[in-house]
Amino acid sequence: MPRVKRGFKARQRRNKVLKAAKGFRGGQSKLFKTAAIAVDRSRMYAYRDRKTKKHDFRKLWIIRINAAARENGISYSRFIGGLQKAGVDLDRKVLAGMAVYDPAGFAQLASVASENC
Repeated sequence: MPRVKRGFKARQRRNKVLKAAKGFRGGQSKLFKTAAIAVDRSRMYAYRDRKTKKHDFRKLWIIRINAAARENGISYSRFIGGLQKAGVDLDRKVLAGMAVYDPAGFAQLASVASENC
């Protein structure tokens, strides 16, 4: 059986990992073994945090809506319930944006919600 040196393909694989580890500190960007471990871990965190980001943003939107609703004299749960009864179909992202950038429009929504709760 002939000896296989694996020059091209192995180098290609190593360079791919080292390129993905660019910007890591120390040996994690220079040494293949530690870079491979660091890249695997970073991909794991990236996959997990793409899911977590959705939870975090929803939490932030709810906090912003709650703060703006309380400034208008209504709690978050009554605000959301009142909007649903009034048939206003705005998601939390849009409501949070209104709370920050259009307080007057949000105040109108709060009055609509308080009438219907």
